[in-house]
Amino acid sequence: MAERIFDTMQQNRFGTDYGSVVYWVRRCQSECTLVFLHGLTADHTLFERQVAYFEGRCNIFCWDAPAHGKSRPYEGFTYARAAENLKDILEKENLKNTIFIGQSMGGYIAQTYMKLYPDAVKAFVGIDTCPFGLDYYSKSDVWWLRQVEWMSLCFPHKLLVKSIAKSCTHTEAACQNMLTALQPYSKKELCHLMGIGFAGFLEENCDLEITCPTVILVGEHDRTGKVKQYCDAWHRKTRFPLYRIPDAAHNSNFDNSDVVNRIIESFVQDIRI
Repeated sequence: MAERIFDTMQQNRFGTDYGSVVYWVRRCQSECTLVFLHGLTADHTLFERQVAYFEGRCNIFCWDAPAHGKSRPYEGFTYARAAENLKDILEKENLKNTIFIGQSMGGYIAQTYMKLYPDAVKAFVGIDTCPFGLDYYSKSDVWWLRQVEWMSLCFPHKLLVKSIAKSCTHTEAACQNMLTALQPYSKKELCHLMGIGFAGFLEENCDLEITCPTVILVGEHDRTGKVKQYCDAWHRKTRFPLYRIPDAAHNSNFDNSDVVNRIIESFVQDIRI
């Protein structure tokens, strides 16, 4: 299903000094653009159910983030570099009035983008992601995030892949989507990607005031680290609306796309373009 959906979209490749970034665009008569940003070790297909749902309603952009999926090889991944690449691509494609929808790592890229380019994002949907802000994370949280790469290397490759897919999903369909996304990576590449993904977040983290309309979604069964705890704290501090997605884990937009799509749809309708 995923490839059929994305085969109907315009696929392009954007060259950088660090590697090429592959992305997909679908245009319509809408003035707004939904920018879908997937999580760590996933790829563009994580949003296949959102792309299908919003076809013809909004312009749609999705990518394989730098160092992920078809955007490999890519050397020297950082969140700032990914945000810069994203800005260049959106400008090249003349995609405006952007609503960023970031799942997990995609939320880190979105927040880095807002940090670098204030007021450039029309609205933000954070899905199973964590907030920028120094007070949210304890010293032990920071220490553990820096240990991810070497700890991952302790697992046999097949077990690691299976564990990642199982831990971040609740349904069999979502698990299979994640397993497929993980297949291209060697063990060394996968562990390094996880290491720089988590440690790189610490390098960009800062006290960030998000001024655009924002909504937070988190799967009721999200077992990834302390994501649910961070989302609760984010909601309490900012009063951004928080939705718990039933029958869903960390990849809640795939686990329960019906609920997530309706929330995004309602959120987008309330935003004045």
